Amino acid sequence: MIDSAAFEIRLARDAADLVASQRLRYRVFVEELGGGGETVDHENRLESDRLDPVYDHLLLVDPARAEGEHVVGAYRLLPSDRLERAGQFYCDSEYDLSPLIGTGRKLLELGRSCVDPDYRGGAAMLLLWNALADYVLAHDIEILFGVASFHGTDAEMLKAPLSWLHHHHLAPEHMRPRARPEAYQPMDLVPEEALDRRAALAAMPNLIKAYLRLGGFVGEGAFIDRPFNTTDVLLLMDTKAMSDKHRSFYTRRFEGRA
Repeated sequence: MIDSAAFEIRLARDAADLVASQRLRYRVFVEELGGGGETVDHENRLESDRLDPVYDHLLLVDPARAEGEHVVGAYRLLPSDRLERAGQFYCDSEYDLSPLIGTGRKLLELGRSCVDPDYRGGAAMLLLWNALADYVLAHDIEILFGVASFHGTDAEMLKAPLSWLHHHHLAPEHMRPRARPEAYQPMDLVPEEALDRRAALAAMPNLIKAYLRLGGFVGEGAFIDRPFNTTDVLLLMDTKAMSDKHRSFYTRRFEGRA
């Protein structure tokens, strides 16, 4: 049993933290899930890209692990007030974000979410989400978004969950990003009346279900990312449109603070 009280949760503060995060991403996205492409450095066992230095990296740290392997959970974050410096959001390569950017609201892109296999099923993801809630409140974020992935690129195998997302969770049209045409995958693969809700949700990754429970939406179409061996959907969450119950997940984090 891993003692969650021993974890540290913080933003990356130096190059060693960043490299440890990139090493965790390699273990999860490359070794475990079979990803590849130009972001992968097999020799040094790192998954990284040119945007890493501009983003904030929210880290879950186990101090008992060796230096370089100390990061056991991670989220990569970019608030929209840093977009000019970054040049683009990561999601720009997969989705046309102009409807979302055109809202003029303060955005936060989430990405590269991962947890070491040995730390799943416990408090790790909850700790990351609690810290993310703090970040959202501290930066006055209005809309969170990012790609979430299904493992594999065979749309036929994913037709039930993709169709459920299309029929029940499309974002409002005025702010709905659309997958770029070079790898666009329609999601309305099964008529709504033919869908089995239980089967569709059972085939849905836990991260996607967590966003949906908080009132999340998806963009139009999925994006087939063959180098990473994933089928990606664009998730959005409007913090201002949450129900009171959902919003309390965030606001309770700042209660009692000076």
